[in-house]
Amino acid sequence: MVPLLLLPLLWGGSLQELPGYGLEVQESVAVKACMDVRVTCSFSYPWNSGYPRYSSGELFIYWFREKDQHTHDAVATNNPRKRVRPETQDRFSLLGDPSNNDCSLSIRQARLSDSGVYYFRVERGYDVRYSYRDKKLNLLVTGKPDIHFLEPLESGRPTKLTCTLSLACDEPHPLLFSWAGDALDAMKPDTLHSSELTLTPRPQDHGTNLTCRVTFQQVTLERTVLLNVSYIPRNLHISLSFKNVTAHKILQNTSSILISEGQALQLLCVADSNPPAQLSWFQGSPTLEAAPISSTKVLELPYLGTGEAELTCQAQNPLGSQNIFLSLIVVSPPQLLGPSCSREDEGLRCSCSSRSRPAPSLRWRLGEGLLEGNFSNASFEVSSSSAGPWANGSLSLREGLSSGLSLSCEALNIHGVRSGSVLLLPGKPAFLVVGALGGAGAMALLSLCLCFLFFYILKARRKQAAMRPEGADDEDPVMGTVAWGSRKKPCSDSPPDQMVLSPAEDAPPPGEQEDLHYASLNFHEMTSREPQDQEATSTEYSEIKTS
Repeated sequence: MVPLLLLPLLWGGSLQELPGYGLEVQESVAVKACMDVRVTCSFSYPWNSGYPRYSSGELFIYWFREKDQHTHDAVATNNPRKRVRPETQDRFSLLGDPSNNDCSLSIRQARLSDSGVYYFRVERGYDVRYSYRDKKLNLLVTGKPDIHFLEPLESGRPTKLTCTLSLACDEPHPLLFSWAGDALDAMKPDTLHSSELTLTPRPQDHGTNLTCRVTFQQVTLERTVLLNVSYIPRNLHISLSFKNVTAHKILQNTSSILISEGQALQLLCVADSNPPAQLSWFQGSPTLEAAPISSTKVLELPYLGTGEAELTCQAQNPLGSQNIFLSLIVVSPPQLLGPSCSREDEGLRCSCSSRSRPAPSLRWRLGEGLLEGNFSNASFEVSSSSAGPWANGSLSLREGLSSGLSLSCEALNIHGVRSGSVLLLPGKPAFLVVGALGGAGAMALLSLCLCFLFFYILKARRKQAAMRPEGADDEDPVMGTVAWGSRKKPCSDSPPDQMVLSPAEDAPPPGEQEDLHYASLNFHEMTSREPQDQEATSTEYSEIKTS
C-alpha cells in the first residue's frame, strides 16, 4: 500500500513544496522578440542512496506550459520517450546536467507566442514524481510595431502613416491593426483598422499621442508616438499692465484703448506657434524695411504723451507670420486758459482757450443764458474754433453791461468739465475773473499776489492823499472799484476760507463761505487823481493771474 504521504506526489504536486523538494528559478524573464535568453535553474528532491529503488531509477526533468498537464507534450525535457511541442522543438532546450540538480533552460529566437507561464517537473523511478507549483517561470516576449511617416508634420498638409510589425523569427499570422489618438477624432471609424492611415494634422494635435495596435494569436502589441506638428503663429493677443502692477490684463476683441495722458504702460504680446515665433513690436504697420522698436514680446512705454500711438505686434516663424494692431488713444480732461476780458469801445470782449484729448467744446454762460456755437446779434457775438487738441472761443458784449453782471466760459469733453467766471464790479471800470483750480498752492499764490497788490494800491492812495486839497471828497478811487470786507488784515500766512468779491455793504453774513479757488484782477488805464496845478500822470495796471 502506498503511504499516504506520497499521495500528493502522485497528484502532481501541491501549492506548497513538500519537505525535501525545492526549486530556485528566475520567476520573471523578459526578452525581445527573435532574441535568445537563458533562464538559470536548480532543484532538489528527497534522495537516499542507500535504497536500491532510488538508485535504480533514471532521473528525468521537464518544462511544461502552465495550462498543460504533465501528461501533455513538454516544451523541453531530457526524456527521449516524451514528446515535445512542435513550436518549441529545437528552440527550448535544457542546458545543464540534471544529475547535478541543474534545470537551466535555453530559449532561442523567442517568439511572441512563447509568452506565458511555465512550471518544472522531476521524475525518478516510481517514488519521485513531483511538479513544482510554488515557483514558476513567467516569460514575457516583447515586441512593438513601427510607425513610419514623413517628418515634420505640418498643419493642413495630408500625411501618410504606416504601421508595421516585423517578426522574422515568428511564423506568419494574420494581423489586426487599429489606431487611436486625439488627432483621429474627426476621422471615420472604419478607416482606423488598416495598417495605413492618411492624417491631416491640426495645430491642436501638436503634443498629442498617436497609437498603433497590432493583435495576433490573442497577443496585442502597440507603439505610441508623440506628434510634433508645425503650424504658423495663431491666437495672437496683447495684454497690458500699468506701472507698479505685475498682473497683465488681456485685451479681448479690441483694437484700440483709451489711456490717460502721462500713464506708464507695459505691453505683452503672446502667440501660439510651433516652432516658437519671434515676437517684435513696430510703430505703425510693419514693412519690409521697417525696424522694430522692440525685438522681444515686451514693450515698455514709460510715458504716454498727447495724441495716438499706432502699434503692431508681429509673430513670425518659418511657416508664416501674423500681426495684431493696437491703437493707444491718449485722453485727458480739459485744461482751461482764461477767460480773459478787456474793454472794447462801449462793450466788453472776453476770450477763452482749452486743451484736452479728445478736443473740448467751449460754451459761454451769460447770467442764466447758455451761449455756444458761432452766431451774433445786436447784444453779443459768440465765436469758436478748434485745431487739434485746442479749442478757442470769444464773446463780445455790445450792450447790457451792468454792475454785478457775471459770465463764464466752460470747456468740456467726456472726461471732465472746467469753467472760469467773470464778474463785472460796480464803480470804476474793473472786473474780476474767477476760475476753477483746486489746491492750497494756488490759494497761497493768490494770497501773495493780493498782498503785493494791496500794498501797491495803498502806496498810491497815500501819495494821492498827500497831494489832495484838504476837505476834498473822501471817495476811495481804487477801493471804490474793488472793496474788501475787512482792511485790517489784507493778507495772512495761510489761504483764507473765503474772499469777499462784492462791496463791503453787500458782504455775506458771517459764517457763509464762497467756494473760490483762484482769482485775477484786470485794471485797464486807471488814472489817479492829481491837484489841478500839477501835471496828471497815468498808471497802467497789468493783469494779475494765478494758474
